[in-house]
Amino acid sequence: MPDDMHRRYQDAHTAHQEHARTCTTCTDTQRCPTGQRVYDSFTRLQDAYLNRQRQLRR
Repeated sequence: MPDDMHRRYQDAHTAHQEHARTCTTCTDTQRCPTGQRVYDSFTRLQDAYLNRQRQLRR
């Protein structure tokens, strides 16, 4: 059974990449409000996934 948290983290990464590829406002260091929301979602899910993986390895 696929890991739901991993799937959500990967989906958020894809959404971030797609937004960054098409947004004319976003740069590597500055993001539009939508880009910032998408990036924050990706980083939050990535952190949660990686922290859980660390906990499982203990």
